[in-house]
Amino acid sequence: MKFFNKKNINRILFAGIISIIVMACERDVTDLQSPGYPTNPAVFIDGFSDGLNYAAFGGSVPAAFQVDNKETYDNSAASMRFEVPDANDPLGAYAGGAFFTGSGRNLSSFNVLTFWAKATKSATLDIVGFGNDLGDNKYTASVSGLKINTNWKKYFIPIPDPSKLTAERGMFFYSEGPEEGNGYTFWIDEVKFENLGTVAHQGFAIMEGKEVIREAEVDEKIRVTGFKASANLPNGIDQTVDASVAYFTFTSSDENIATVDQTGEITVIGMGEAIITAKVGTKEATGALIVKSNVTTPKPVTPAPAPNKPAADVISMYSNVYSNVPIDTWNTRWQFSTAEESFIQVQNDDVIQYKNLNFVGIEFSSTTINATNMTHFHLDMWTPDPVAPGKSFKIKLIDFGPNNTFGGGDDSEHELSFSTPLVVSQNWVGIDVPLSAFTGLTRRGNLAQLVLSGDFPNVYIDNVYFYKSGGGGGPTAPTVAAPTPTYPAANVLSIFSDAYTNLAGTNLNPDWGQSTKVTEIQIQNNKTLRYEGLNYQGTQFGSNQNVSTFQFFHIDFWTANSTELKIFLISPGPVETPFSLTVPTSGWSSIDIPLSAFAPVDLNNVFQIKVEGNGDIYFDNILFRK
Repeated sequence: MKFFNKKNINRILFAGIISIIVMACERDVTDLQSPGYPTNPAVFIDGFSDGLNYAAFGGSVPAAFQVDNKETYDNSAASMRFEVPDANDPLGAYAGGAFFTGSGRNLSSFNVLTFWAKATKSATLDIVGFGNDLGDNKYTASVSGLKINTNWKKYFIPIPDPSKLTAERGMFFYSEGPEEGNGYTFWIDEVKFENLGTVAHQGFAIMEGKEVIREAEVDEKIRVTGFKASANLPNGIDQTVDASVAYFTFTSSDENIATVDQTGEITVIGMGEAIITAKVGTKEATGALIVKSNVTTPKPVTPAPAPNKPAADVISMYSNVYSNVPIDTWNTRWQFSTAEESFIQVQNDDVIQYKNLNFVGIEFSSTTINATNMTHFHLDMWTPDPVAPGKSFKIKLIDFGPNNTFGGGDDSEHELSFSTPLVVSQNWVGIDVPLSAFTGLTRRGNLAQLVLSGDFPNVYIDNVYFYKSGGGGGPTAPTVAAPTPTYPAANVLSIFSDAYTNLAGTNLNPDWGQSTKVTEIQIQNNKTLRYEGLNYQGTQFGSNQNVSTFQFFHIDFWTANSTELKIFLISPGPVETPFSLTVPTSGWSSIDIPLSAFAPVDLNNVFQIKVEGNGDIYFDNILFRK
């Protein structure tokens, strides 16, 4: 499955990311003579129009655009030449940038942006449009997949609602990547806004003209999407453009159920059904979002445990505890992905909610992450969905390699799966994995994508970050896995061990009000439990167990900083008896505790384990044996 494509670079463009201003106008006109803005329709006619600047987009070749005095339309004095790089060009992955003015222009008397274009070969431009001013980009309109060839041809981009463009600064923008890995050159000339009476039959759409039903919950926020505008052009073609939300005004059929603001964000406030529709000016848009608030799915009522890693040792993608690095999007909306994201709060803690999750791409390719010096990846997840054997939650990391380009031949990736007993329903689960466990991820210097997937359609995530562990004064975590037990499987009842089939339904992190942070990590590809900041911690068996035919309770543990550690077996009542463990350890400590040491616990009916103490503890191979 292809998760990234530079042909979809428009999701980066609208972020207003730039690398360097490479060309500017000859003079700047601020029109001080009148209280309004100038009505200059020219963008590039034989050169830059008054006040026009150019900036290259981040990741593009900075000098891809040049003024050309040789190849022009109709023997004009100059044209705009764009040199698209080959794949793996060290100067940039594509050609892209925006032409904008320092002061706004009043374009409300025009209804179309026109230009002439040709290329050295037949090609398809990723995106061309106007409204990208490297600021709010409020009134963008663009055409994706514009076909050009070796002949000069005139092109038209209809303005969805000219009345909005009374102070527009974004005159023109473009983006184009290599075609089948090869670069080429194209030219654009005579760029200007016009008022053509032959532009007719204007239409508009939300949700791409469809009636979309969306089930939602009270207090959930969802968005209207799929904004389109269309018009019949002078050449007889019906041209559809992608339009920004700002052209549209919205209406809810029942504001007691759902309200909608000017950005298209819907807030569900009551049970029932509300229909969200839109207009551009006085013209109704086709399509609607039908909100049905008739379901209630459990959601976390307490936030995920706050991480306590030193900020200097962390690269955070999403956490209230740290400063986060730039993320392009938390939902790339790749083809076949059904995921819908919402940004919510749980007791004033920011959390990302995914609904209808089959897989979701999270992208940070504009500013890749260099995690070379990091040792671990961490993510907290919570799901209300039933957890059963065979169901898993998956995490994939993708690195674009030294050329920092998708598909350049040096990419690497790896996916890990997490399932019961680590993953439990309606509990925050800390997934904490050494980066070495991502064995297929051969480099970590240009991490660009994170993919979440699996069998749980409702997932909440928080505290997504990379970190480095260790420091002076000796190791603070084990670097080798606990010894693999060799007891015959017929003589073992395993609670947590990779060496055996574990007791089904066991909850390794029940909510007993503890402050201990529980995560499952990988050490040499071996699952290990880590308790951070232990005060006490429970383990709830999937069902009550008769262990009276076993002789020993076995456990492997490792700690560098604990000074007190007790472990309990518990039977109903509750009846519980502690056994003190010797800490700290000098490596992995393996112990077989006679079950008689836990008297008077009813060994015919054991259903819980409890640990009390302090410090950070690592556990493995928790089992009963004969």
